[in-house]
Amino acid sequence: MSHTITTVGIVGTGAMGRGIAQIAAEAGLRVKLHDSRGGAADEAKAFIDKLWARGVEKQRFNQDRAYEMSALLLEATALEDLADCELVIEAIVERVDAKQGLFKQLEGVLDEKAIFATNTSSLSVTEIAAACEHPERVIGFHFFNPVPLMKIVEVIPGLKTAVEVVEATEALGQRFGHFTARATDTPGFLVNHAGRAYGTEALRILSEGVADHVTIDRLLKDQGGFRMGPFTLLDLTGLDVSHAVMESIYHQYYQEPRFRPSALTGQRLAAGLLGRKSGEGFYRYADGQAVVPGEPSAPACEPLPVWISAEDAEAHRALAKVIEAAGWTLERGDTPSDSALCLLTPYGEDTTDSALRQQLDPARCVAIDMLAGLDKRRCLMTSPATRADMRDAAHSLLAKDGTPVSVIHDSAGFVLQRVVACIVNVGADIAQQRVAEPDIIDRAVELGLGYPHGPLAMGDHYGARRILTILENLQAASGDPRYRPSPWLRRRARLDMLLTITSVQ
Repeated sequence: MSHTITTVGIVGTGAMGRGIAQIAAEAGLRVKLHDSRGGAADEAKAFIDKLWARGVEKQRFNQDRAYEMSALLLEATALEDLADCELVIEAIVERVDAKQGLFKQLEGVLDEKAIFATNTSSLSVTEIAAACEHPERVIGFHFFNPVPLMKIVEVIPGLKTAVEVVEATEALGQRFGHFTARATDTPGFLVNHAGRAYGTEALRILSEGVADHVTIDRLLKDQGGFRMGPFTLLDLTGLDVSHAVMESIYHQYYQEPRFRPSALTGQRLAAGLLGRKSGEGFYRYADGQAVVPGEPSAPACEPLPVWISAEDAEAHRALAKVIEAAGWTLERGDTPSDSALCLLTPYGEDTTDSALRQQLDPARCVAIDMLAGLDKRRCLMTSPATRADMRDAAHSLLAKDGTPVSVIHDSAGFVLQRVVACIVNVGADIAQQRVAEPDIIDRAVELGLGYPHGPLAMGDHYGARRILTILENLQAASGDPRYRPSPWLRRRARLDMLLTITSVQ
């Protein structure tokens, strides 16, 4: 069956429908816009025309090109006007019954070779298709907002989708200039599935009182290289959207602990603290800008002798350079003197357990996260027994060269270690389930979520064996199955002299 696509229909002309219509016309396709609300299609066309007029002003293309594209946007006042479309994309309300009802209507209008594409972000493509006489014509075609800027589209076949429909839809996505990520029909598909770890683990850390939301955001941006912190992202997306997605995927996976939501978002949602759109979420907003407290000042302290745990030779060398540059005395014995500040470098372990395991005085111990090095921000972790003077001395020492320092309470895995390990683990399990190929997983997450690396490449970057150690220690400390390592990750960590996490074998 051949699928030559020259005319597409868009049903639903909100933000997503408009964006899809724009890139379709820019790709040279005739686009028929339909919306059940009178005048909505005309509003969408006017909105897109204004964007193109701005493109002419910025010399992205000339006026003739803008006229050509505008002429490709046509209004379909009734569903019957879509009869000559080879493919129709629905971008209507996120309800299975509504999408099923629309496709059943379209089956009586369109040619038998036409493709029905749903832009659903979380509903089952197979379930939507089940109401159709020809489910083999139905496919998921999930774009991200804003569509022209987010150069990725997920292509999700249902269980009965025909191979030629998948191929034609992928080719169309590529014609739009988007990266096409083929994924299986599972809850959250690929990108939303992979994104579960970032926000939920940050919320877990906040709920445990390890650090406040500002500190968590700073650590993940500066240490981890994420484009924005998780709480800034939650406020930008809006808790009315984010909380619903967290709940939906958690329940679709039958309460899988890795995706467990937090009560914190439900509380804020009930209070109307949705984020930017309501003026307050995790942050308060003034004139559209988040009100963020300034960086805490480093205390002024007299130098102390410093002893560094030798468990991690690489970390020991890096910390020794900082101490020597600051002019403090570095003790080089196997055990610290009675007056020394003791610096520990654990992975997936809290300061308390690390100090006691090494038979050190917890009152003089401060742990530092070495996962991402010491360049952009440093994270110090105290135990409940750590003396205030030792905490302040460590802060003063590590901030002496001007690098910002964040101090957090005791937590197995600090902040960055916990979040990164969970991201890698979820990505590894997506690969284990064969939701998508490893290279597709990484590229889709980079484009769709803006992470500095895809989850599997992130595991390779930090080291599979180290990520596995963090997860195993987290699970042992908490007893929570949320941290159980994926078989995909465990095998590659055990074989990391031979394989990277991104290996397909």
